Amino acid sequence: MPRHRTPFLAAPRTARLTTALACAVAAALAGCAVGPNYHRPSTPAAAAYKETPAGWKVAEPADRTDRGPWWSIYHDDRLSALMGELDTSNQTIAQYAAAYRQARALVGEARAAYFPTLGLSASATRSGQQVSRNSTLASTGATSSIGNAFSASLDASWEPDLWGKVSRTVSAQEAGRQGAAADLANARLSAQATLAQTYFQLRALDAMQKLLDDTVAAYAKALKLTQNQYAQGVAARSDVIQAQTQLQSAQASAIDNGVARAQDEHAIAVLVGQSASSFSIPSIPLEAEPPTVPVDVPSALLERRPDIAGAERRTAEANEQIGVAISAYFPSLTLSAQGGFQNSVLSQLFTLPSRFWTVGPELAATLFDGGLRHAQTEAARAAYDQQAAVYRQTVLAAFQDVEDNLASQRILAREVVIQRQAVDSAKQALAIVTNEYKAGTVDYVSVLTAQTTAFAAEQKLENLASERMVSSVGLVKALGGGWNVAQMNRENGDMAAPAPSACAPAAAAAAPAAAASAGTSTRSE
Repeated sequence: MPRHRTPFLAAPRTARLTTALACAVAAALAGCAVGPNYHRPSTPAAAAYKETPAGWKVAEPADRTDRGPWWSIYHDDRLSALMGELDTSNQTIAQYAAAYRQARALVGEARAAYFPTLGLSASATRSGQQVSRNSTLASTGATSSIGNAFSASLDASWEPDLWGKVSRTVSAQEAGRQGAAADLANARLSAQATLAQTYFQLRALDAMQKLLDDTVAAYAKALKLTQNQYAQGVAARSDVIQAQTQLQSAQASAIDNGVARAQDEHAIAVLVGQSASSFSIPSIPLEAEPPTVPVDVPSALLERRPDIAGAERRTAEANEQIGVAISAYFPSLTLSAQGGFQNSVLSQLFTLPSRFWTVGPELAATLFDGGLRHAQTEAARAAYDQQAAVYRQTVLAAFQDVEDNLASQRILAREVVIQRQAVDSAKQALAIVTNEYKAGTVDYVSVLTAQTTAFAAEQKLENLASERMVSSVGLVKALGGGWNVAQMNRENGDMAAPAPSACAPAAAAAAPAAAASAGTSTRSE
């Protein structure tokens, strides 16, 4: 008996020594992550915006905090209500929310590689074989050999992250998750800005409708005047026809204005996730003035625009993929263990003599792949260069966006002042010419010209009011709409506004424990 027990006692010692060696190697190489470390690509940024209107202040520290619902600066309850519907029902936002949840799940998938894989298996088989008893052909007979086999085992395997492949993959997926969160925020901000701009355009059309209705009423009075003048023999029949033509043209314009309003109303219905057939907004003429929006320094735009943050995170993700590709050049170590019971008699399966176990490491390396790994690494580097270029282009476009809207606000504000003066002058001229026509000192063509000029001036003023509000929303969107890069880590992927969520626990800490049963010996009992 002692002669047979000695090898069985020696085997666990070998396993323990092998396990200790494997753990030591894994610990020594755990921090050896190959590939370049990420640094955010450099981008041009001026000290201040060129187009900042005179008198506008740079944003104070309090303005740099999360500003919440940015549309509240317009003090429009109807707009705020529509924004609430958009955040819960807009289908474009829903698409990006689902994409974010998918990206978040991919992070969990990548982190799973830190842990060992455990498997449980059980089997029961019955087999038979014909066995010959004699070699003489005439007296050959055969017997049937039938046997059973039962087994139950637990398997475990773990691949230490020697070269940082897992950590690089996790970092890449985490950057992808943050990029998806920024994409979701950008989709939400774009939808909100589109809703606000369309809403103000609709209200501008309501103001234009009021102007057209007033113009129709004024032209009707002018027609009545020419008819009276004609009845008294003071005016010609042509004056009546001209006045009637002017009135009918204004009536046609008033009807045509309804087409654009209906289209804007339908667009808003789609944005808030409702059927255009059952959605309506009451007519309310635009009277609001664009609010003053605090403008931060250009460098802060990198933290305030979700599209910039998303492009930067995609660049970081591409950088980590370089390390993943480089790690393929190095060998991989797999630690595996298996133990269980095996017997031909089911009632004796879970007994001590039926035990078996195997432990041992496996080292594998690719010696030749026809240039596959080199090509994959070069492709990863090119993908990084591409994403870096996309990031820089996004930053440049963002600066242009801000400058465009700042210039628009500055120029339109000056234009409105002049246009209001033009409206006042046109109204005075119309009043004078109308009185002169009544006195018979001018013909009706002068009245028609004055009417056309006055209407065009008022129409231009209404259009400028619409442009200013649309540009104001564009400026808020260009500045990030109150968003902050810290919100990427607070996004939950729901249709509602982002809310803080608990941080995921660090997964890597438990990984080394999986190597505890590694070894090189095999025993069957």
